[in-house]
Amino acid sequence: MAEIPRESEPVDAGQSDHGLIASNRVEGTKVFRPNGDRIGEVDHFMVNKRSGRVEYAVMSFGGFLGLGEELRPLPWKALEYNQDFGGYVVSAEDDKFKNSPFIKGGTAPEWDSAYASALYRYWGVPY
Repeated sequence: MAEIPRESEPVDAGQSDHGLIASNRVEGTKVFRPNGDRIGEVDHFMVNKRSGRVEYAVMSFGGFLGLGEELRPLPWKALEYNQDFGGYVVSAEDDKFKNSPFIKGGTAPEWDSAYASALYRYWGVPY
C-alpha cells in the first residue's frame, strides 16, 4: 500500500498528469470546435450531489463583461478535453448551439430527470 505524505510538495498544476483538476481551474476554461475555433468558455458546472459526478457544463457564449452573454448547459459527456488547445472541444454545428436550451435571465432550470433526459437527448449523449 502506498504511503500518503502528511504534507504535499508544490506542483505546477499544468504539468500534472493524474487526470484531476480543481473546479476553479475548470471555470473559465475555453471551449472550442474540433477545428480550433473558440466558441465560448465554461462558466460553471453542475455536480450531482449524491454521486459526486459532474453532470453539466454551463457554457458562456458571447457578451462583454457579463452583458449579453448566453448561458447554455451541455452534458459533461459532450465535452472532450484537448491538451493541444488547452480547453474542451464540442463537436456540434452552429445551429446546434443556437437552438440549444439556455438559461434565461439568471433563472436556473428545474434540474430534474425530465430536464436531464431532454438535454442529453438534444446533445445526442447517453443519459
